[in-house]
Amino acid sequence: MTKVHVKVDDNVYVLSGKDAGKTGKVLAVNPKTGRVIVEGIAMSTVHKRPRSASDPGGIIRIESAVDASNLMVVCDKCKRPSKLEMRFDAKGEKARHCKACGAKVSVVGREN
Repeated sequence: MTKVHVKVDDNVYVLSGKDAGKTGKVLAVNPKTGRVIVEGIAMSTVHKRPRSASDPGGIIRIESAVDASNLMVVCDKCKRPSKLEMRFDAKGEKARHCKACGAKVSVVGREN
């Protein structure tokens, strides 16, 4: 299992690939493969067969997984992609901080 630097609900910037330069929200993270699904990034076309009378089939577009190494977290305060560092707060909580401005991105181990 590999460590992934992005978490669900993070706002990320795409560094490389066909969607380079775009930003999106992280929907799912798979630490086993190191891949991430980002909202509106790496869209692929799927031909879906209807499974019941009420379930419509057709051609739908869904997000494909992107490698986590191609993403950078966007800081909420300075609004630009930046690296993260782990620091302890004044309260003694371990948190991710932006290396550019020093703002807290999220507390580790808890949802924000």
